[in-house]
Amino acid sequence: MKGNQNTIKKPVSISGAGLHTGKEVTLTFNPAKENHGIVFRRTDLEEKPLVHPSCRFVIDTHRGTTIEEKGVQVLTVEHVLAAIAGLEIDNLLIDINSEEPPICDGSAKEFLEALESVGIEDQEVPRDFYEITEIIRYTDEKNGVEIIGMPADDFSITVMIDFDSLILRNQFAHMEQIDEFKSGFSRARTFSFLHELNMLLDAGRIKGGDLNNAIIYIDEQISEKDLKRLRKVFGRDDINVSQAGILNNLELEHPNEAARHKLLDVLGDLTLIGKPIKGRIIATRPGHTANTEFAKLLAAEIRMQDKKAPVVDFSAEPLYDVNKVMATLPHRPPFLLVDKIVELTDEYVIGVKNVTMNEPFFVGHFPGEPVMPGVLQIEAMAQVGGILVLNTVPDPENYTTYFMKIDQAKFKKKIVPGDTLVFKLKLITPIRRGIAHMFGRGYVGDAIAIEAEMMAQIVKNRN
Repeated sequence: MKGNQNTIKKPVSISGAGLHTGKEVTLTFNPAKENHGIVFRRTDLEEKPLVHPSCRFVIDTHRGTTIEEKGVQVLTVEHVLAAIAGLEIDNLLIDINSEEPPICDGSAKEFLEALESVGIEDQEVPRDFYEITEIIRYTDEKNGVEIIGMPADDFSITVMIDFDSLILRNQFAHMEQIDEFKSGFSRARTFSFLHELNMLLDAGRIKGGDLNNAIIYIDEQISEKDLKRLRKVFGRDDINVSQAGILNNLELEHPNEAARHKLLDVLGDLTLIGKPIKGRIIATRPGHTANTEFAKLLAAEIRMQDKKAPVVDFSAEPLYDVNKVMATLPHRPPFLLVDKIVELTDEYVIGVKNVTMNEPFFVGHFPGEPVMPGVLQIEAMAQVGGILVLNTVPDPENYTTYFMKIDQAKFKKKIVPGDTLVFKLKLITPIRRGIAHMFGRGYVGDAIAIEAEMMAQIVKNRN
C-alpha cells in the first residue's frame, strides 16, 4: 500500500449516460492538494455546490449508492469511488454536470483508465489509514448478510455470494492486496436478473442501461413478448438468450464476474469512511445497504479513535525533558507551559503540562476557585506545537514561532490544580514557506479538555 497521499497530474474527463437517469453527463477528475480528499462538484447547479462522499450522506442504496449533502445529490457513486480507491488516489475534485456519473461499461475500468492516462502524482503528506484493531461485524440475519472487519497489516477483501439460483450459484472472489484491483476486478460489470430488469423498467429506472453495460441473467422463462419489449427498450433487434442463460451479452470477463463485481462495490462503498483501510474484510452476500451500514460502523470507530487520549508512560524517560524543551523554545518561566515531550514525528507531537497550585495565574484566576485560563491552555498547546514546527529546522534555537490564527477552539473541561494536560498536535497540511497549520487536542485522563486549529509562522531571529 502506498505510504503517501496521491492525486493526478492534470484534469481528465469521461462522458456517457447515467445508468438510471439516462442523461448525458461529463465527469472531470481534477488534481487536488494534500488532505483535500475526494469531493464531487455539481457544475450544472448554481454556485456549483460540493458533495462529499461520506457514509453520513447516504440516502439511498437501491441498485446503487446515492449521497446527498445539503439537498444536492450524486447517484451511483460506487464505481467511480472503486476506481479511485483501486489506484490509491486520495485527493480529487470531481466536476460532474449532472446528478449521476456515466455508467460506461458497468464496471470501474473506464474511470480507472482515465485516471491512469494522466499520471498519478505522489504528494508529501503520509496517508492517514484507518487500522482495524478488533473484529467489527455487521449482520442482517433476515437476508443472510454478514460483513466482518478483522485486524491485518494490509488491506484485503473476500466476497461470497449466493443467489439460490440455478443460473447464478454460489461464487467466491478474493483480493489479497489493493494492487490486484486493476487487473482482477476493475473490469467486472454490474449484473441483474431478468425479473429485476423488468421491475426496474416498470419503475422508470435504468434509462441509460444497455446490453453492453450489464450482465443480465435469465432466471425465468422469457416470452416472445418480453423479447419484443427488450428489443424496443434497448433499440436492438438481435436480442436473444444465449446457451449460458445470459441475455446476449459479451463473454464474461471471469467465470465469477458477479462475485468480482460485488467486491468492486464493497471497495467503492467502503471509501465512504474517508480513509484507506488496513484490515481484512470478509463479506457474505453483500449489497449496497449492507456495505454502507458496515461503513457507518467503521466511521463511528474512527471518530472514537480520533478522540482517544494518547497513551503516555509517565514513568518512562521523556524524549525532551524541560531542559531540552528550553533549548528549543524561547519561552521561560513563568511563561514556559510545557514540561516534557514524549513523542515527536514529522507529522505530530505529544507533550505534557503538569498543572500545580504554584502556577502564578491561580492567584487571581480565581481566588478560592482556581481555574487555568483558556488563553493559557491555548498557549500551552501552541508551545507543544512549536516543538513540532521547530523540529523541521536544523537550528531551532535561532527561530521563533508566532501565532497567526486560531479556529474552532473549544473548551470542554475545567483545568484545575493537580491536573495533567496531555497535548497531541498534528499537521493538517505540510509546512510551506514557514507556515504551519495544525489541529490539537488537550486531554485530562481520557477526557478531551480543549481542542483547536492553529496556524503559526516560523521566523528566524534577528540576532
